[in-house]
Amino acid sequence: MSTTRGSAPGAVTEDVSRTTAGLLREEAEQARRTLLKRALTSSPAYMFGVLLVLVIVFSILSPSAFPTTSNARNVVLNASPLLVMAVAMTYVMIAGGFDLSIGSVLVFANVIAAKVMGWMGTDDALTVVVGLLAALAAGGVWGTFNGLCITKLRVPPLITTLGTLGAALGVADLISGGNDVRTVPLTLINLGSAEPLGVSWIVWVALVVLVVGGLVLHMTRFGRHTYVIGSNPEAARRAGINVDRHVLGLYTLSGVAAGLAGMLSLTQFATTTIAGHTTDVISVIEGVALGGTSMFGGSGLMVGTLIGIFIPATLTNGFIIQNVQPFWQQVATGFILIGAVYLDQLKRRSRERA
Repeated sequence: MSTTRGSAPGAVTEDVSRTTAGLLREEAEQARRTLLKRALTSSPAYMFGVLLVLVIVFSILSPSAFPTTSNARNVVLNASPLLVMAVAMTYVMIAGGFDLSIGSVLVFANVIAAKVMGWMGTDDALTVVVGLLAALAAGGVWGTFNGLCITKLRVPPLITTLGTLGAALGVADLISGGNDVRTVPLTLINLGSAEPLGVSWIVWVALVVLVVGGLVLHMTRFGRHTYVIGSNPEAARRAGINVDRHVLGLYTLSGVAAGLAGMLSLTQFATTTIAGHTTDVISVIEGVALGGTSMFGGSGLMVGTLIGIFIPATLTNGFIIQNVQPFWQQVATGFILIGAVYLDQLKRRSRERA
């Protein structure tokens, strides 16, 4: 009798432990299923599917030209400057802003870099470093100007950056006389053709920018403040966030990223390609929006930007291989951008109803 009484509490405790462990396993399994469902139904997942469809279609249409290693490397290389600008644009759009000037700032920055390196009259690593710093500074100046107009003069981002889109390109034309600058140091050209581990260093730079940008956005206070400002600027102010200073920093970041992209473009083509960046801003905003970043602020993922930026890049590459006229490329890109905004509105309405 005493044995039965003594063992009963232990048996009850063991049963409770088993029940608790079972409940914890069920909760963990439920959490995993929920997380998997959200991942599979997220915008990046959908856009990855769209990207796969594009790759399959163009591979069927051009089996000897599109699905090749050399063409894939070409797509990645051409997308790299866009990806650098898209990382900064993700921050700006999450905060509820826009920057339409990045294509013109890119041109201005690579004109400044080319001119500065030409004025130095040398051809070595120091010349390239000075050119890079000049490009970053040139982009940062335009970005800071955008930020000051938006935060201090209270000019809407759309109007401010639309104005600097024309202004930056106009100043670049004045400096260059409207002609491409081709006096690029041989050191920079050789650097552009180098491929550490079989990949162009231009691609490596873009990957580093993407990784650093993603870590800062998703794991730091700066990133959290960006989301809060995009969701509700007034609530952010009441929470003690200096919204104006943060927004100013974001537009400066966007300008610096455009400056870096300008230097990458100058390295890739060994010329300023003044007329070659008219659609860059559309491709960047389209890629960021397709990747799931809300056009109205408050949400977005850097992995989505990575996937999204390759959709217009792949589309353009496929059209070129198919010998489709550039006019049709512009039509397709424009409609894709409209579709991205429409999908974003649908998601917002769905969240509001929930």
